[in-house]
Amino acid sequence: MVEQQRRLSLPPGYKPPQQGPSRAQVLTRRLIALGVLLLVVLGGVLVVQHVTRSKPPPPAPVVVAKPLRITFPEGFTRRDMAKRITAVDAIARQKRHVNPKLRASAYLALTSKSKLPGTPAFARDNVARPLEGFLFPSTYDFTAKQPTARLVQDQVAAFKRVWSGIDLRYAKKHRLTGYDVLVIASMVEKEALAPEDRAKIAAVIYNRLSQGMALGIDATLRYGLNIPGTKPLGPYVNSSNPYNTRKYPGLPPTPIANPGVPSIKAAAHPAKGCWTYFLAKPDKRHTYFTCSFRDFVNHEHQYGYLP
Repeated sequence: MVEQQRRLSLPPGYKPPQQGPSRAQVLTRRLIALGVLLLVVLGGVLVVQHVTRSKPPPPAPVVVAKPLRITFPEGFTRRDMAKRITAVDAIARQKRHVNPKLRASAYLALTSKSKLPGTPAFARDNVARPLEGFLFPSTYDFTAKQPTARLVQDQVAAFKRVWSGIDLRYAKKHRLTGYDVLVIASMVEKEALAPEDRAKIAAVIYNRLSQGMALGIDATLRYGLNIPGTKPLGPYVNSSNPYNTRKYPGLPPTPIANPGVPSIKAAAHPAKGCWTYFLAKPDKRHTYFTCSFRDFVNHEHQYGYLP
């Protein structure tokens, strides 16, 4: 009844106040919120773009050039090694498309005359000699920009490492120097047909030296005259070349090759035996050793070396 009286007492057109915001206010608030959201999203996009643009590009992958490789077999001479350098240079240019700095001419020049490296056993007289014997035969990696001198240094360093483990006490008892042992090792390397021959060939050399006999090693004359193994030595046996160990007693002036570890060890520790002669058997794979000259000559006939 009271509520009805209130309604009757209100002036015409009067609207009671609404509870909460109006529709216009709600719409305005929504528009404002949407605008703020758009600004936030746009700001995030701009930040991401800025970070992406300002970030440095990833570093280019490092390409490590594959090293070149050269192998020198045991028994190679300086001349053989120079030829191998020429061959490897050609392969590098053709297959790897690089032009190495290694040069055969530089190698021969660098190794032709030098003060001998290592202990006083090698350098005691301070005389410059070829580095034959000190150029350790092995496989060496090198780069296209590596100079020839570095290869020589690596070979000499490898030789020093090997030589530091060689026991020279037996050789010194026979009044042989380290250089003498290296010379003997080079002859063993060139003359041995099979691994088991090395220590016996060293024994022949020791025995001949102790008896004052000429060594008569064919490989020394071939080295001195640069005669290949396929060419007969007959016309040259009386040569005055200093490497002619048929004519001149004692050891040749220098090593005649670059020996490997087995030949060096054999030269430092020869086998025990009276052998003073040896010759290759007909199969060219084994060696006959004897203490008798007569037996040696008989086997020369038997093997067809003499008529």
